[in-house]
Amino acid sequence: MTLSRKQFLSLTLAGAGAAALVRPGFAAAQDNPPNISRIKYVTIGAPDVAAVEAAYTGWLGHTVVERSTVSETMALSWGTPNQAGRPFVLMQPMTGEDVMVRAVETEALDGFMPKRNIGWTAFEIIVNDVDDLHARLIDGSPFEHIGGPANLGGGTSSIRASQYVGPAGEVLYFNCETGDRSQSGLPDPGEDVGRANIVILASHDVAETMQVYRDLFGKGQGFARPQPIGVVAKMQGLPADHTYVLGFNGLAERGNAIEYDQYLEQFGEQPRAMGMLPQGCALVTFNVEDLDAVPADFFGAPITEYGGRRSATFAGPAGELIELIEEKRRS
Repeated sequence: MTLSRKQFLSLTLAGAGAAALVRPGFAAAQDNPPNISRIKYVTIGAPDVAAVEAAYTGWLGHTVVERSTVSETMALSWGTPNQAGRPFVLMQPMTGEDVMVRAVETEALDGFMPKRNIGWTAFEIIVNDVDDLHARLIDGSPFEHIGGPANLGGGTSSIRASQYVGPAGEVLYFNCETGDRSQSGLPDPGEDVGRANIVILASHDVAETMQVYRDLFGKGQGFARPQPIGVVAKMQGLPADHTYVLGFNGLAERGNAIEYDQYLEQFGEQPRAMGMLPQGCALVTFNVEDLDAVPADFFGAPITEYGGRRSATFAGPAGELIELIEEKRRS
């Protein structure tokens, strides 16, 4: 059976159909949860940090909790020494949750186009009402509309989603539950615009990439299958029915997941200025229970710039930057 991306997401998120199609990490607790627990920060590489701040605070209701510059210690930890001294802003969603959006100044790239490179390609954010948000964003906002709003499952699901590009070229997917939220696999948004709950990673081989993540963090639960992804095909100039391999892995905590999309070999790694973060979706920070248990080739020894918690960063199989902060969240 071949499902559209909307049908696939409808089944996996909502738990409709066979148990094998329940989206892992959302519909039920895992018996043997992986070391990686949740998404902590999503980081945007922004040629204009002030423009990103204005967009997220003015249109998405985020609040600035920190405005500073990248320390040399942090820059080296990210493997991006030329980020030292560059300004950044850290923004919290309306809920007050500590899952935040960070915008860091980086160099603008000539000809940069989102969704045309492997690595981190999109951040998904849970919202209360996709249509209401769309009505506000579509007229005069700095966010460019690229898809939706539409119900998943070809209109049969109660889950509704839309897609936009932000001022730094970052792609954002907004999703919401329009049905019974007490029975939904999606997390409760808590407010009009909630937290990041899914991050999307493109690679040339989804099966291989998912295996690397399992080897790094523990098996978890997940699967992959071929799907059309219309919004991506459109941005890549491919036929609407072009088939991608699309996979999911649920993290240990409900409402957190990684989506994997398989791109053609013609789409290379994210370009970046020397020693800098990529533009757009630049880096994802996860919490892990035990940093020492991750067999990764980190850029350096762990640092303690997050309130004394240890953190370290490495490049994944698609060149994606993965930052880990050790936080023991299980009792």
